[in-house]
Amino acid sequence: MPTFDIVNQLDLQEVRNAVDQAAREVSTRYDFRNTGTTVELGDGAITLNSSTEDRLTAARTVLEEKLVRRKVSLKALDYGTVQETGGAKVRQVAALRAGISSEHARRLNKFIKDLGIKGLQSSTQGDQLRVQSKKRDDLQTVIAALKEGDFDVPMQYVNFRD
Repeated sequence: MPTFDIVNQLDLQEVRNAVDQAAREVSTRYDFRNTGTTVELGDGAITLNSSTEDRLTAARTVLEEKLVRRKVSLKALDYGTVQETGGAKVRQVAALRAGISSEHARRLNKFIKDLGIKGLQSSTQGDQLRVQSKKRDDLQTVIAALKEGDFDVPMQYVNFRD
């Protein structure tokens, strides 16, 4: 029976490269001079530090440009609130989301079932979703419908098998 998996994989090497490029640009740009603005990659999160919220927003824009250029979806970032730190500085943490959460998996399952395609099955397997059907065309229809839908998670379609 033909199947495929819906996953949310994050290429950490591309994220690391984008953060390095953003940090390099922030350290050399004139408008960031003497503001103490930094962009750092930690365990599963990107931390932005600056002296003002305006500079923090500008650093966030630089980071997003570098991520988009490296083909990393911005849906994979979950921005936290802007926090005041000591010494009149601000910080914002952007968590990296990999995998499909159970809430998103339920929404995707419901969406797939609501398509009303006969013989179509979907099931959650860990942090991915497996879709099965008797016909390959039905699976391609599901992929097309998922690409048109707006979900808060970047999706890749892997392991397409006959």
